[in-house]
Amino acid sequence: ATLSVASCRSARAMAPKVAKAKKASADKAPKYYPADDIPVKVPSERELASRGVAKLRKSITPGTVLILLAGRFRGRRVVFLRQLASGLLLVTGPYQVNGIPLRRVNQAYVIATSTKVDVNGVDSQKFEDSYFGKAKSGKKGKKTGDEMFEEASAKPVTSEARKADQLSVDTALMKSLKNPLMPKYLKARFSLSKADMPHLMKF
Repeated sequence: ATLSVASCRSARAMAPKVAKAKKASADKAPKYYPADDIPVKVPSERELASRGVAKLRKSITPGTVLILLAGRFRGRRVVFLRQLASGLLLVTGPYQVNGIPLRRVNQAYVIATSTKVDVNGVDSQKFEDSYFGKAKSGKKGKKTGDEMFEEASAKPVTSEARKADQLSVDTALMKSLKNPLMPKYLKARFSLSKADMPHLMKF
């Protein structure tokens, strides 16, 4: 017991000295300097232009009907309009057909089908990533319990400008849905049963 107490005391006494020694070694100048200046790698034009944006799959082209695999509208069909700067896909139902508005989706969570819709008459250049961002509120102060419950229960309100944008896109898309079976196809929900084999299916 006497030895253990002595060893503990000596360890406590040595702790500050060890910490000081580590700090001093960290503050010392390095012993080795490179003979030549190591140049900093300059990113190429391709690296600057890509910015890490995922390459669009060959099976996904403007007008391709996609099946959503995740999110609120999983199992539903949408029409692909174009790829945004972030790499996400701009899609729509259209809203008049199946109730799916303009939204962004990741191409990793969609199945590209062989069905295509003519989207040449749709003007989607105004829809960027900033269009879908939530409006930032002011400084957040302390809220009472009632205020927190009211904020949670409040339903998001769609602005008139967004409604007009959706209507313009839907109007242009509806002109391309001349086949009476196409709206029914877009409205139908995709699902699999136990006997289905997705890897053998042709979409």
